[in-house]
Amino acid sequence: MNLFYKTALFALLVLTSLGSKVIVRESPRVASPGVASPGVASPLRTSFPVTLDLKEEFQTIHSFGASDCWSAKFIGTWQNEAKKNQIADLLFSLDTLPGGQPKGIGLSLWRMNIGAGSYEQKDSSLITDEWRREACFLTPDGRYDWSKQAGSQWFLQAARRRGVRYALGFTNSPPVQMTRNGKAFSAGGKSFNLKPAALAPFADFLTTVATYFQLDYLSPINEPQWDWTAGKNGKANQEGSPAENKDIADVKSALSAKLAASKAKTTVVASLTRLPNVEPIWAYHSYFTTCTDSTLVAMRQKAAQRAKAVGNPMLWQSEFGVLGDICGKYNGSPRHTDIQYGLYVAKVIHNDLTVANVTSWQWWLAINPYDYSDGLVYISGPDGQYKKHDNARQDGQVLDSRQLWALGNYARFVRPGMKRIGVRLGTASNPVAEASQCMVSAYKDPIRKQLVLVCINMTSNPVTLPLNGIRVKNNRFVSYTTTDTKSLAKSTVSANQIQLEPTSVMTVVGQYQ
Repeated sequence: MNLFYKTALFALLVLTSLGSKVIVRESPRVASPGVASPGVASPLRTSFPVTLDLKEEFQTIHSFGASDCWSAKFIGTWQNEAKKNQIADLLFSLDTLPGGQPKGIGLSLWRMNIGAGSYEQKDSSLITDEWRREACFLTPDGRYDWSKQAGSQWFLQAARRRGVRYALGFTNSPPVQMTRNGKAFSAGGKSFNLKPAALAPFADFLTTVATYFQLDYLSPINEPQWDWTAGKNGKANQEGSPAENKDIADVKSALSAKLAASKAKTTVVASLTRLPNVEPIWAYHSYFTTCTDSTLVAMRQKAAQRAKAVGNPMLWQSEFGVLGDICGKYNGSPRHTDIQYGLYVAKVIHNDLTVANVTSWQWWLAINPYDYSDGLVYISGPDGQYKKHDNARQDGQVLDSRQLWALGNYARFVRPGMKRIGVRLGTASNPVAEASQCMVSAYKDPIRKQLVLVCINMTSNPVTLPLNGIRVKNNRFVSYTTTDTKSLAKSTVSANQIQLEPTSVMTVVGQYQ
């Protein structure tokens, strides 16, 4: 399972993911009315005045996405087209049902795993779980076989048919014929598992794949700080390779040259180095930075500060899911799909957007057959069992989750090109305290004069949000609410006072004047 994304150059978040301690000294804060400072008791308040500032602009939103790992290989080849399209609609659709509820969450970016060939190696790959092996488009004799990864290709095309704007290809390992040990995981050490003579062929491979599938972005190295070696039994859990800064720089330079020479439109998601076909994006993963709420906020404050210090590159949160034990409150295992997990996901998204100022936010497993909580759409076997996920290789039952719909409260309505604008909760926002009570973020489309607010009520009490600083057409918002029993349920609300249900995420959409 992937635990962190791309850039070893982004030392702050790499250190965080490895468990290093970072001491943050925070300046004193003034608590907002109705929001208790951490550790300070206060009467329960259910009204939080919200002030918007249309002129205070922050980042421009690029996308919300998820990846096809690893389930697309099987599920994308199911014979039951209706079930496959049901999954694709849940993830990608911008259509609405007869009652006005969105049919899906309308992702705007799709991450396609470019496999290394462990799937063809079968058990000799030494990767224990067949679901976590992946095929390779390049055969050992140097030919390209575009029939490979048929399931992944089905979902890529399904995403495009439904209007998903961006496609990104990423690799966990170079093709096995190019690796030092002939496997899709590391033999040991910290260096990239790539033969020295295979740097140019690896860049050729990625350029060819990106061109064939018309990918917008490439991420050639994934989570480089992990060793990705076999365990004591000599077997590994998935494809993966470590890499050091020089390895990353070498791959990036070689890939830049190949893409530029082929006049490809694909760009590499990388660090700040100015090279052709390389986009200055710092990408991080939010795992292991969310417990406690003060850590959740402080780490994102540091990320924003570091980005500002080097010229404000775009920040992407490019992989997240519910992983491990989180403050004793949430856990990856066993499978959880209830509203508490949806609220947790919404809280992380809110802080990545409003504190770190990320422009893109991406989920890990879009389709999950496991007894684990890091999925959006869940798959059980035809008999309803999911403890043994192999039951779902050829057919299965499709289930949604509160994680899916909570992400949809953002992805479906906060569209590419929108700008985040200023929000103040009470007289002085306190993001640490708000994280356990009520959070509000706002976005505008200046061309259509559309206004979108995403409001999260973490409490078990109703919350009222008197709205100030804005005039809304007809004084009404269209609202979409996610609770334990609602999935972006549509209604209308007064623009003067927004009413939030207990433990809910609500998105309101209107036109400002």
